[in-house]
Amino acid sequence: MQIIRLSPGDDTRFAEWLTLFGRVFDEPDTYTAAMPSAGYRDRLLADPNFIALAALEDGKLVGALAAYVLVKYEQERSEIYIYDLAVDEARRREGLGEALVNETRRIAHDMGAWVVYVQADYVDPPAVALYTKLGAREEVLHFDMAPLKRG
Repeated sequence: MQIIRLSPGDDTRFAEWLTLFGRVFDEPDTYTAAMPSAGYRDRLLADPNFIALAALEDGKLVGALAAYVLVKYEQERSEIYIYDLAVDEARRREGLGEALVNETRRIAHDMGAWVVYVQADYVDPPAVALYTKLGAREEVLHFDMAPLKRG
């Protein structure tokens, strides 16, 4: 198994990456109905504050991770937020998720980030088990707020 970081120009791999997220999360429209343009995709993948990892087995995409580097204001440091992690259903329980998270942790070390964090839903016991194995669990509340129009 090989883990790569997607980069500008990875058009086919990026489409496969989004398709895997859509299939694993059972949200194909969210991830594939309005795929980003080539320009948007390449700007995103060129941004050092966005991390797109792909786990490959014999050239086939079997796992994906998306993370964001958050530059902090209170100190000269950053942290990395794992936004999405997906492993092909047929390849679960083989350590692919752990490998993707650990590669993110290596990237965090290389860039001097002080922490990597992720959220998990109570209704996703495999994710909770993986993240419990790899880090310290915190109980937090999460709130979604709709944007407000000015005026």
